[in-house]
Order: sequence, then structure tokens, then C-alpha cells
Amino acid sequence: MKNLDKMVSLRHLQIDGKRMIGIKFYPDKVLQALVKSLPNPKWHKKSQMVCIENTKENYYMLLERFKGVAWIDFRYFSKKGWQGSDDPTLVIRAYKKRALAPDVKRCPENYLNELNQRRYACSTVKSYIACFERFINYYSKKKMTELGEEEIKKFIQNLIDKKYSDSSVNMHINAIKFYYEVVEKMPNRFYDFARPQKEERLPEVLSKEEILQMIANCHNLKHKCIVSLLYSAGLRRSELLNLKLTDIDSGRMSILIRQAKGKKDRISILGNTILDDLRAYFKSYRPKVFLFEGAQGQQYSSTSVSKIVKKTAQRAGIKKRVTPHMLRHSFATHLLEAGTDLRYIQSLLGHNNSNTTEIYTHVAVNAFKKIRNPLDCQT
Repeated sequence: MKNLDKMVSLRHLQIDGKRMIGIKFYPDKVLQALVKSLPNPKWHKKSQMVCIENTKENYYMLLERFKGVAWIDFRYFSKKGWQGSDDPTLVIRAYKKRALAPDVKRCPENYLNELNQRRYACSTVKSYIACFERFINYYSKKKMTELGEEEIKKFIQNLIDKKYSDSSVNMHINAIKFYYEVVEKMPNRFYDFARPQKEERLPEVLSKEEILQMIANCHNLKHKCIVSLLYSAGLRRSELLNLKLTDIDSGRMSILIRQAKGKKDRISILGNTILDDLRAYFKSYRPKVFLFEGAQGQQYSSTSVSKIVKKTAQRAGIKKRVTPHMLRHSFATHLLEAGTDLRYIQSLLGHNNSNTTEIYTHVAVNAFKKIRNPLDCQT
């Protein structure tokens, strides 16, 4: 079989009420030429991908054009239809229209409507629906009104017995709570049983020297700015990708992070060194909207950022597996080691709860350096 190193991902889009096929791919001259040969391809700015009208003819033509040239990723397209969309409204609409076996219970209409009205993220919507449907189908012979505290406990115990992860068990509990407490407006009366205790894992961090080695081993100025910003501003990968040119405020030496986790805006710090690099980067690359863009002006991909971080770490001689989030952990840890107040670090990271930020006190080693190891004591 021919080894294909190119990949195209298909997505469902709805633009001005019309169903479209979204085509997502890394910049490549061959793929760009093939896409241009499709019927009336258009660039959709909001989704940052090329799209064509979703017809049976266009779909099969697309498959034929890319045959033998690129792998086609159908994960978000053919198997689950509109459930693969990034729009919560379209996802919920798809769940309502699903064809299910007669003996399979589907999520109640009011449950789906409440999810839609609250504009939960797509990942949350899909998880809640899957978890709640697993619960109601566990009691396929009983009506919803017959399910109470004992039934919930029995169901949760069944998940535990089947070795579901702690996070999965908690997600099922949240999905059930959502129905009784939010949808049906019932009091919190079902949850006197203990939730699985959340695993406490210390964040993995790099030393300052390792960070500097990574920056020194970046292939080009764009990669250098990406690695430097992830670390120096404590950014999540998605926050870096969503940065726009207007979010960099050199006057106040700050970075505006819009609608981050929890749909909150926050401010982070902008360093003098990275500002100089960003100015040189802008003159060289000339991004139009997003701070980091692909060859066609589309938003830079998350996979590319991960690869940049991974390969840069390898060139720096770092043996451990390095991820973009490790740079964020390192940012917080190094600030704490430098004596920065924990409240400021909490604000820079965008944590709601100070307990989340306090985890970095367990990995900061500045205080440990003052402790003499008993093995080193001769008397």
C-alpha cells in the first residue's frame, strides 16, 4: 500500500442556512491545487477552512480527487454526521434526529434544550448526552419517574465495578445531576454517596535552563515566538492559537486572552525579550488576523504547535516528553520560585480557585535547596 503523508479532515458546516463540507488540511501545494479544482470552493473565515456545498456529487468527487494522494479523516464527518460539528446547536439538532432502535431510550427533549440554552461546549454536550443515555438505558424497563436515589447509586456502582475511570464516573454523576437539579429543578437529594477521589498528580515542569535551551534550538523566528509565548505568558495551547494581533498591547506590556477556559477574559504579562521577537516576526511573516497563521492565512493548528514543542525539546537534548502545557506549568512554578505572590499567579493563569494554583507549591524547589540532605551530613 502506498504510504501517504498528507491528510485532509472533513467537517460538517452550516453557512447561511446551507449545508457545506468543510475541508481542513495543512498548507501543501498539491492539496491546495486539488481543493481549487473542486466545484466553487470558498474560504470560510469563522471556521478557518475551505468549504464546498454538501451534495452527494461533491462528496464523491472530493473522495476521487484525493484518492491516492492523501488520507481522509472522517472522524468528524461521515460516521456521526452533524454530531461531529463544532457548533453545539448543530450537535444537539443531530442528536434529536438520530435513528435509534425502538428499545433504546433517547435523551429527553428538555435535557437537550437546556444544554443548548446554556451554550455548553461541544465536548460537554456530547459527554453529558452519552452519560445520561447510558444511565436511562441501564434501566430500560423503568420509566424516568421511577428512578431515584437507590437506582442512581446502583448505576454508579456498576460503573465502578466495570473499572470506569474516576473522571468518567464523575462525568456520569454530573450528567445525572444536570437532569434532576437543572432540567427538573429538583433539590440536591441524590448525592450523599462519595464521589471517586480525584487523583492528585504533580505537574511536570522544566528548569529555566531547559526552557532557554528549547528557545535557542527553535528552527525559525515563528517557532521561537510560539515556544517563548507559551512559557513567558503561561498560555494554554488553545489560548495561543486564538491570539489576535490586537491582543498584544506593547504600551501596557500585556496580553489579552479572550474567552479562555470557563469563557473568561484575562490579562497576562508581555516580556521585553518576546516583544522584540514578535516585532521581528510580524515584519517577516505579516499575519493578518491571528498572531500565528498558516500559509493560507488560516488559524494555526494545535497539532503543529505540539509538534514544534516536541521537536524543539528533542533538539535541546531534553529526554522527557515535552508538551505545550508543560511550558505553562513551568511558567507558574518559576514565578513561585522567584517569590511572586500566589494570588498574582492565580490571576495570570486564570484559575477560579486558589487551590488549583497551590499545586505549584509542591513542585517549586527553591525552599528545598535550603534543606541539607541527611546523607550529606557527616556529623
